[in-house]
Amino acid sequence: MLSVISFCMLLSFVFIEAAQNGSLITHLPGFNGVLPSEHYSGYVSIDEKNLFYYLAISERNPSTDPVVLWLNGGPGCSDFDGYVYEHGPFNFQEGIPKGSLPTLHLNPHSWSKVSNIIYLDSPVGVGLSYSQNTSTYITGDRQTAADTHAFLLKWFTLYPEFVSNPFYISGESYGGIYVPTLASEVVKGIKAGAKPTINFKGYMVGNGATDSDFDGNALVPFAHGMALISDDIFKEVEAACGGNYSSTSESCEQNLEKVSMALHGLNIYDILKPCYHDPNAQQNSKGNTSLPVSFQQLGATERPLAVRKRMFGRAWPYRAPVKDGIVPLWPELAANYRRHVPCTNDEIAMIWLNDAAVRQAIHAEPENVTGQWVLCTSRITYYHDAGSMIPYHKNLTAEGYRALIFSGDHDMCVPYTGTQAWTMSLGYKIITPWRSWMSPEDQVAG
Repeated sequence: MLSVISFCMLLSFVFIEAAQNGSLITHLPGFNGVLPSEHYSGYVSIDEKNLFYYLAISERNPSTDPVVLWLNGGPGCSDFDGYVYEHGPFNFQEGIPKGSLPTLHLNPHSWSKVSNIIYLDSPVGVGLSYSQNTSTYITGDRQTAADTHAFLLKWFTLYPEFVSNPFYISGESYGGIYVPTLASEVVKGIKAGAKPTINFKGYMVGNGATDSDFDGNALVPFAHGMALISDDIFKEVEAACGGNYSSTSESCEQNLEKVSMALHGLNIYDILKPCYHDPNAQQNSKGNTSLPVSFQQLGATERPLAVRKRMFGRAWPYRAPVKDGIVPLWPELAANYRRHVPCTNDEIAMIWLNDAAVRQAIHAEPENVTGQWVLCTSRITYYHDAGSMIPYHKNLTAEGYRALIFSGDHDMCVPYTGTQAWTMSLGYKIITPWRSWMSPEDQVAG
């Protein structure tokens, strides 16, 4: 009997080793040198859904450092947004000549410096994740949380050495919905005895969509506080809307349109940075012709508010309340869009992730299977069906799970004003008062 058990354990070990070795990345086109740590990538299948992940092992102490799952927003935007442009292991430099593969340099601020980080293209249909059954591209908050939880259980089975590591879920923008709904699903699984037992400790949300009232009323005070609209415009819209900027009154809508026009042309993801202009975009004779057609469309469409106020993440930010029902994706906002997200340069990622050699190196299926990689897809249909996230936050923190809610103060897409308001509404006692953010060099950062 003992020999049978030993044989089964050995067989299991060999299977796990084979699964990992088959996913090991040995090189990356565009990078010359030794990878800073072991990297793995590939697919985990949930029924008919093939979810693509990329794992960067911690460069510090992989056996004890936390495992962090990162989720980009949208909905419909690839996690390679975070990998290429935010906190991945590499900084990507535009290739020479233009249009060639980018050059990769080590990122000294990568999250993989201190964590084992998983980038996951979710839900299915986003990024490199795909299904042969396109009906699975119709999804929503609850289904996405269930699928991602199923992914995690399979992933930890493939990588059992990480089961005991502290596990955190993180994300940004519409990740403000993904993260707490997934965290709740993980907690329910732990209570129900799902195996393997995930060592879940907490979650992080950056500039996250949360609640219809708080999110919907965030932009106008943000724009005024940042001096993006005049005192006169602010006073008029405040009087017309009574502080409720989701109001449907004609007077409120008219004044909100003044706010919209005042903000037209700004970089919604960082108001201090210029708006990227797609050199291939057609020019429009109306309005600000220095902007791409897709961005002009956002400000010039005959019925802008009804659509714009439903968007998150890589999309127009104007009044973005979380409301039940279908969530329009960013391509729906621009009738003449090409392939780029408005005001965002995604060319480097487009070139790299659609290169056949890159796909082979990261164990991704070719383009004829997954389709072309785009930063934010239009092929999914997504429903917001989880309601406000405030009850999720209350329940999770009441059970002792740690939460970090952070915001960039130049993000106009999901402004910090909404985040500040809803976190205060939780009613928790303030332990440490407001203080300056200091850099390691004792420089005041803000």
